[in-house]
Amino acid sequence: MTTTLISNANILNEGIRQSGDLLIKNGRIEQIGGQIAAPAGAEVIDAQGKLLMPGMIDDQVHFREPGLTQKGSMATESRAAVAGGITSFMEMPNVNPQTTNIEALQAKFARAAEVSVANHSFYLGATNDNLEQIKALDPNAACGIKIFMGASTGNMLVDNEETLAGIFANAPIPVATHCEDSPMIAQLEEQARAKYGEAVPMQMHANIRSREACIKSTKTAMELARRYGTRLHVLHISTAEELALFEAHKKLSSLATANITAEACVHHLFYSEQDYLTLGSQIKCNPSVKTERDRLALLDAVRRDVIDIIATDHAPHTWEEKQGTYFKAPSGVPLVQHALQSLFEHYHEGALSLETIVQKTSHAVAERFNLKDRGYLREGYHADLVLVDLDKPYPVNKQNLLYKCNWSSFENTVMRSTISSTWVGGHRVFDGSHASSEAVGQALTFNR
Repeated sequence: MTTTLISNANILNEGIRQSGDLLIKNGRIEQIGGQIAAPAGAEVIDAQGKLLMPGMIDDQVHFREPGLTQKGSMATESRAAVAGGITSFMEMPNVNPQTTNIEALQAKFARAAEVSVANHSFYLGATNDNLEQIKALDPNAACGIKIFMGASTGNMLVDNEETLAGIFANAPIPVATHCEDSPMIAQLEEQARAKYGEAVPMQMHANIRSREACIKSTKTAMELARRYGTRLHVLHISTAEELALFEAHKKLSSLATANITAEACVHHLFYSEQDYLTLGSQIKCNPSVKTERDRLALLDAVRRDVIDIIATDHAPHTWEEKQGTYFKAPSGVPLVQHALQSLFEHYHEGALSLETIVQKTSHAVAERFNLKDRGYLREGYHADLVLVDLDKPYPVNKQNLLYKCNWSSFENTVMRSTISSTWVGGHRVFDGSHASSEAVGQALTFNR
C-alpha cells in the first residue's frame, strides 16, 4: 500500500484548524500536524492550503442493489459518492429481495466487498413479521434497524402497534425511522385525485406528504423510544414543528447521553416548495421538500445542535421513471456526488461554519453509530479523508455525473467549491477528475 504525505493542508478536525501535514501509512493516519519529512518512496501531495477534513459518512443511502440495478448499483453509486467526498455509507433495506433477514444482510456485505469503492454497512429492515430476526441480530452485524413508519414498498411498512413496540423494546442496535403517517397521506392523495385526476401538480407533493403526517409519526417514534429506552435516530426531518420536539428532548439530555437523535438531509436544507415550479419531480422525495420557513428552520437547527447529523437519502431513479405524472413518478433524488458541495454553499452564504459541517457529516455519525476508528482525523484511525478547494467553482453537468441514472437536480448549478481528492483507507480513490472503480471499501466495524 502506498505511503502518502499530504503537505501544506488546512486541517480541520474536532473544531480545531491547523496548517500542516498529514502522513498516511498502511491505510491509516500515521502522523498529523507540523512539517513531516516524507518517508522514502512516499507519494507527496501538496495541498496548497486546501481544506483537509474527514470524509463524509452518509448514514442513509439507497444504492438499489440487489434487484433494482437499472437505477443504480453499489459499484456506480459508491464511485459517485467518493467523487463527492463521501468515504463511508450505510445503505437501506428496500431492495429486491428486501434486506429483512440475516441471509440477505450477509449477501449485501459480500457483494459490497466485491465492488464498493467506499466503506459500507447495511440496515436490517423491519417488517410486521420479522421481530425474531431482529432479536437474533449480532450488534456488530449491521449499522442499524430501519423502520418505515410511513408508506414503503412491499411489506416494509410497519404499522402493527404490537410489532412496533416489540422492535423498540428489543432492538440490539440503533433504530432508524422514516416517520410519516400513512393513513393521513392516503386521505390527502384521494382528495388530490378527486380534484385533479391524474394531473396533480407536482408542487402539491409538499401538501400531500403533509407536515401533520410527519409530526404525528415522529411523536409516536419518540414516545416509543422513551418508553423502552431505545436508541432512536429519526431520519430526514422536514418540518419546523418536528424540530420543537427534539429541542424539548435535548433540554433533558445531551448528545452524549441522549437515546434520541435527529437528522436533516441536504436537499431539505437546499430546496423549498418554490423549486417544484422549475424542478418538478426531480425533487419529489419522501418526506417532501416543504416551505422556505421549514428550510430555514432546519438550517438554524443544524447550527444550534438540535439536528445532530446531516445525510443524503440518496435515491436514484431513471430519468424515464421521473417523467411520469404525479402518482407515477417515484420519489427519490440522487445526491451523493454533490452533497458536501451543497453544504459548502451554505458556508459561502454564512449559514453554516466549516466546523459544523464536519461535525454533522463525520464526527456525530461516528459517535451515533459507534463506529470504530473512523469519523475523525486522528493518528491510528483509518485514512478516510477529503481535500476540498473551497474557492474553485465546479459546474454540475451531464458530462461529469457519475450516477447510473445520469441526472441530477443540481445540473446547471455552479458550486463554489470543488472536491479535489478523496482517500478511502489510504487509497486515493478520487483525484479531482477521475474516480477509481477499485473495490477498496471496507465493511464498517463498531465499538458495541
